[in-house]
Amino acid sequence: MITREQRERLEHEYLSAYAAFADAATRLGATEPDPFRTAFQRDRDRIVHTKSFRRLMHKTQVFVAPQGDHYRTRLTHTLEVAQISRSIARALGLNEDLTEAIAYGHDLGHTPFGHTGEDALSHSLALFRGLDPTVNSALFKHNVQSLRVVDVLERDGRGLNLTNEVRDGILHHTGKKRARTLEGRIVATADRIAYVNHDIDDAIRAGVIVEQDLPLSTHVVLGGCHSERITCLVEDMIQASDGTGDISMSKRVWDSMMELRSFLYDNVYKRLDFRTEEPKVFNLVCSLFDYFITHLEEVPAEYHATAQGSPEIAVCDFVANMTDRYATETYKSLFVPTNWSIR
Repeated sequence: MITREQRERLEHEYLSAYAAFADAATRLGATEPDPFRTAFQRDRDRIVHTKSFRRLMHKTQVFVAPQGDHYRTRLTHTLEVAQISRSIARALGLNEDLTEAIAYGHDLGHTPFGHTGEDALSHSLALFRGLDPTVNSALFKHNVQSLRVVDVLERDGRGLNLTNEVRDGILHHTGKKRARTLEGRIVATADRIAYVNHDIDDAIRAGVIVEQDLPLSTHVVLGGCHSERITCLVEDMIQASDGTGDISMSKRVWDSMMELRSFLYDNVYKRLDFRTEEPKVFNLVCSLFDYFITHLEEVPAEYHATAQGSPEIAVCDFVANMTDRYATETYKSLFVPTNWSIR
């Protein structure tokens, strides 16, 4: 039997001095220590058992309503980020449990239909508050919502009471401000490694691009297939970060990854023939917001209880929590007529 105290001692014995140690973790709310799990292991388990984590299985990653079983969802993306993060943390002697907990929680606040749903909620919020949506285009941010999910919405409005280290990593997995811990910084970069590579893989599977369309320079630097690219990026990140007290990549490899990211934006994300469903999705999410903001009695009581009197927050929480399928079925029930007959 290995107790929590023994695990904590092992961390100090085997992990790098740059690691975040579980016995130094802090929480906003008091809680009794677990006899066997460290604070970060406990956070990981709390996240995995949430409804929000399960919903990721039915939320869009990039391809809206794809025909096929092998395209990534928000859940498979999350698992890939966790795997990449743990590999890097292990090699650098950092805390794998912390990276895993952050990775599992980083996208819990994503809306249905990915970033299009996020844009739609920002648009709706701006209009409701009398603001110009073209100027105030980021009122709803999935990383902020992810923190709200774990802090407030889960466990029937009581929140998960996660450690501040995990909370910080979730909030700062994207945006200009970096996470305080190296483990959080790993997840932020692993998120990019994962989506750049699996979005290429999915785009090739969908016939949107072929491998030969990718910039030749990226083939030279990163390799010519999915597994080679990930291996190169992970190994470079480990080598560039080792012993520095920070997380980084070499300029050559980082620039090559950013070149691939730019290629995706120009040739996949922004392609009109690829985005045929996005206007429909945008309209769907905006329509749900508009309906429920004028029919607040139909928003479940649990969302009113955590909104502190702000109707638009209650509606945003409700709509953001929906899966693609539930959002679509709700839209149909509200706006699409059904067949009926006279008996």
